[in-house]
Amino acid sequence: MTSRERVFAAMAQQQADRVPVGFWFHFTGEKTRGQACVQAHLDYYNHSDVDVVKIMCDGYFDYPNPVAKAVKKPSDWYALKPLGPDSPFITQQVERAKAVRKGLRRDMCVLYNVFAPFSYLRFGTSDALVMAHLKEDPAAVQYALDVVAQDAATLSRLLITQAGVDGLYYCLQGGELARFTAQQYRSWIAPGDLAVLNHANVYSQRNVLHLCGWAGEQNRLEIWRDYPACVVNWAVFVENMDLKRGREYFHHKTVLGGFDNRPGGVLCCGTKEDVMRQTHQVIDQAGPVGLILGADCTLPADIDPQRLNWVAQAAAEHR
Repeated sequence: MTSRERVFAAMAQQQADRVPVGFWFHFTGEKTRGQACVQAHLDYYNHSDVDVVKIMCDGYFDYPNPVAKAVKKPSDWYALKPLGPDSPFITQQVERAKAVRKGLRRDMCVLYNVFAPFSYLRFGTSDALVMAHLKEDPAAVQYALDVVAQDAATLSRLLITQAGVDGLYYCLQGGELARFTAQQYRSWIAPGDLAVLNHANVYSQRNVLHLCGWAGEQNRLEIWRDYPACVVNWAVFVENMDLKRGREYFHHKTVLGGFDNRPGGVLCCGTKEDVMRQTHQVIDQAGPVGLILGADCTLPADIDPQRLNWVAQAAAEHR
């Protein structure tokens, strides 16, 4: 099987020749933009044994809307308008994805990292500002989230239809226990999440949910439990929910994960034998069907890619 066929089989919960593997990390410095970023992706993926390409949106975290950056009071959000499909924020990311896809030397499953509207809005302004305005005037912030969702939906559609990616790696944040109640999240944040995801699902049924544990705090996983996606990835070592239990919790969807991404974990610091042993343990515990081996989140940028090849080697040897 090709890597792409292997991943598609896992997404469809069909038997593959081995469990597929996907690991990624952020690029820094000059590698966050332009051809240097494209080449950084190709240098990694064309010289590794992983099966999933996750193209990073490094350099495009901030929602670059000048109106958003000028917001002072909640009512200012109502002046926000979508950037539109011709904005550099969208066109440059589509070109990045297209170039990476074209430069791959083998047939691999390609995903692109898209953030949910709540994250884009906070990155483009500040977490403190958005949270303060939500408490003061949630309707004004919901209006802004709807505008951002329109741009994120456009980006998602063009990534799939023009750049040729197989689906989104859709990053959801803001579910920390101390941030919102479940009711608040579902009322204020979820509509924007779902506007983008539902639009992407029109163009691809191979979208992956990433339930980000970036803060190192547990999330209210119930707020995302019923989101429509093919694969679910969560922070196993933050949420204290292993892949077997998580598969049941998320309605028996395909699961991605099994490894701790944090420095000090087996993947980052263990011996080859340690890494291969954990690979076998994850497969035995979760089962080989409907599984993509990966990590809780992005790996340290300085990790030796050979470590990730050990996981693929162990997966190929697993019986």
